[in-house]
Amino acid sequence: MIREYILLFASWAIDLYFYAMILYILSSWIPPLYNTRFVRFLAEISEPYLGFFRRIIPPIGILDISPIFALFVYKFLAMLLLRGLYTVLYAW
Repeated sequence: MIREYILLFASWAIDLYFYAMILYILSSWIPPLYNTRFVRFLAEISEPYLGFFRRIIPPIGILDISPIFALFVYKFLAMLLLRGLYTVLYAW
């Protein structure tokens, strides 16, 4: 019973961060939103991860494709993490 709650919480936390990054990326297209407190909060939690990919993958002209790769890698790592957590929890 507790194992299911641990997996559910981990999955929920991973998804919450994923959607926070998506909201931050989409809000960058709307300049008036960028100065709101909510978007600044999203920037504070998303930029450490997204900034890593921005340093590796430079923009192509005005198009920044690094968030696409960042989200892809994040979902892949999240899947590995949840599978590993499932294996550890149910190996008891």
